Amino acid sequence: MGLLAGVAAEKQAHVVCIPVPVQSHIKAMLKMAKLLHSKGVFITFVNTEFNHRRILKSGGLQFLQGLTGFEFETIPDGLPPSDPDATQDILALCQSVAEYMSQPFQNLLTKLNTGKNQVTSILSDGFMTFSADAAQNLGVPIVSLWTVAACGFMGFYQFKNVLERGLVPLKDESYLTNGYLDTMIDWIPGMPDMRLADLPSHLRITDPSDFQFNFFSDCTQRAANCTALVIHTFDDLEQELVNVISSMLGKNVYTIGPQQMLLKQSTLDQKKPLTSIGSLWEEEKTCLEWLDSKEADSVVYVNFGSITVLSPEQLLEFGWGLANSKFSFLWIIRPDLIINGESANTLGLEFMDAIKDRGFISSWCPQEDVLNHVAVGGFLTHGGWNSILESLSAGVPMLCWPFFGDQTINCKFLRDKWECGLEIPNNVKRGDVEELVRLLMEGVEGKKMRNKAMEWKKLAEKACGPNGSSSLNLDKLVVVLKN
Repeated sequence: MGLLAGVAAEKQAHVVCIPVPVQSHIKAMLKMAKLLHSKGVFITFVNTEFNHRRILKSGGLQFLQGLTGFEFETIPDGLPPSDPDATQDILALCQSVAEYMSQPFQNLLTKLNTGKNQVTSILSDGFMTFSADAAQNLGVPIVSLWTVAACGFMGFYQFKNVLERGLVPLKDESYLTNGYLDTMIDWIPGMPDMRLADLPSHLRITDPSDFQFNFFSDCTQRAANCTALVIHTFDDLEQELVNVISSMLGKNVYTIGPQQMLLKQSTLDQKKPLTSIGSLWEEEKTCLEWLDSKEADSVVYVNFGSITVLSPEQLLEFGWGLANSKFSFLWIIRPDLIINGESANTLGLEFMDAIKDRGFISSWCPQEDVLNHVAVGGFLTHGGWNSILESLSAGVPMLCWPFFGDQTINCKFLRDKWECGLEIPNNVKRGDVEELVRLLMEGVEGKKMRNKAMEWKKLAEKACGPNGSSSLNLDKLVVVLKN
């Protein structure tokens, strides 16, 4: 039998993809699913009913028009109804993942297996641990996708060690501010010179039975039960840590990223825009026209992601810091960004007058298009991993205000190891924002960071090239998922 005949006779792989039901995880899983589909894999993508309605409403699935072999299914999330334009409560979502979603997912897999196209493997977000049990019941491989960095994964993985060494729980909440979090940690392989404060913020517990602490610890500890791991990063960025994780878990770890660069390599995507893929909010494109009117590297892009919330006071400090810097800025203020249901009107008429012709405020935007726009010279971000990787891919340096979770460790690596970002103090003050924006946009240090970000962009492009590490790892992943 000839090679082509053998390929034709091969049964098509059917991969079921299930993300954590929040914006950044859905977006990363959808892109990974699209990459697998471009390699000839049949995809069933599983959203919660709540999020799927939001994505359809926002137009976030337009890239699928006319595409065969890419289907969606939904399962309930078990949560009470909430504002259709707001991010669901993260604690409640974690509890639902741990306690509710397993059976609906198992029922869905049973239904899928009654059809002609049997499920051959599962690609699950690493935080959806029930998927491993479902895969075992089906007798198929399971690969866990980590949409956090390798440093973020390792940070969560160390929760168990930090507890066993008696560093947590904290004696009381005063330990959050009395300098205790500056305790140095020198025993994490591949991560020297860490402070307790640099590890993911869910570590800062006063009760050892804290649900989210134990949830994140358990998820990373259970990664060893999977067939293999995928981390959304690239070799040159985190090679040492990836090797440590692979050795520690005894599993193959595939670095596959940045996803957007890999997607651009696919001929299937040359005529289909992908920047709106999986968005839970409708993207406003008018900001791109505004950017067209600005000079190169003259605009600060400000976006705190899909989960971070600000108090009205923090909003004002950021706003006036940006205004007083005298630089132009594009600021994304999503509908649920401000605590207590406040709106962008909190900024007031005096502020709007001060930023006339210099500031543009939008509710959501196509972030990758914005970051790759010639006018954007810096990014003020919460430090979510998708945002950092998208900024590095565009060669744009960052100011980081970590809010929670792995954002603290992302910021540490961005500042100290990758050398293309600075941190804004947690207790944000307009004077600090003004000074750091000016440093980023016109200071000597800002220029150094911009050059460093461009170096990372070139290395990311190399990783995603025809014989790059991420491209080769994608091919290896397809083999794992087909067998």
